[in-house]
Amino acid sequence: MIDGRTIWLPENRLTLHVVEAGPADAEVVLLLHGWPTSSYLYRDVIPPLAQRYRVLALDLPGFGRSDKPLGASYGFRFFEACIEELLSRLAIERLTLAVHDLGGPIGLYWAVEHPERLERLILLNTVIYPEFSWAVKLFVAMTRIPGVREWLVSPSGLRWSMRFGVVNKERLTDERLAPYLAPFEGPNARRVLLKTGSSLSIRGFARIAAAFGSLNVPTRIVYGERDRILPEVAETMARVRRQMPHAEVSSFPDAAHFLQEDKGRELGQLLARFLDDNPITDRR
Repeated sequence: MIDGRTIWLPENRLTLHVVEAGPADAEVVLLLHGWPTSSYLYRDVIPPLAQRYRVLALDLPGFGRSDKPLGASYGFRFFEACIEELLSRLAIERLTLAVHDLGGPIGLYWAVEHPERLERLILLNTVIYPEFSWAVKLFVAMTRIPGVREWLVSPSGLRWSMRFGVVNKERLTDERLAPYLAPFEGPNARRVLLKTGSSLSIRGFARIAAAFGSLNVPTRIVYGERDRILPEVAETMARVRRQMPHAEVSSFPDAAHFLQEDKGRELGQLLARFLDDNPITDRR
């Protein structure tokens, strides 16, 4: 059974939506999505993990069913503060972190600021380094060009983005796409979505690049090889591997950027094995 609930964060003055599954007293696995998705992206990944772990899939501020304050910065410190307050409200001290797309730098920034609270790390198709590829630069430019930016966050633009990011486009029917589109029906929500796509600072990325290689925790890298949204993903993960020689790396040759859509259950089973094979002995 997968349940969703909203949690009020008084310090940040917003409400976050969290999908939760698995035993309440088990080790925590926090799943972070990217642009323009939500916890819904992980719906097929969660069941295999939830057999033995407490899984939390968060709708980041500005996404999904979480609040979308127009005046928020949507920078690294904003997201870090929201994650910190959420964990405090849930009385979670330590966790395994899995990140995808924009959730990668957001989650890694939290991790390098709180390394003592990280038990394991899972990296999926994501952006990490401040030396942006042409694809990332093009995306950021699209969020700022009049006309283009309005289309990008429109229903047709979001449909295109999601289908561009998978191998099995037939799977993304209008019915399956609806939960991705629904959070951005209003004009303010669309403005916020554009803001989230270009508000993370280069300084924050540099902080991550300098520090995350020292995260001495079991690390699993899994990516879809046919990623056209981040076509340099193989090079990014090879660079990560050089920084973190202990990391385990594998890929799905028949999956793309949204590998959770292409290979959701298989990904969940693979990650569950990783967690089982790397038990946490020091609970501190």
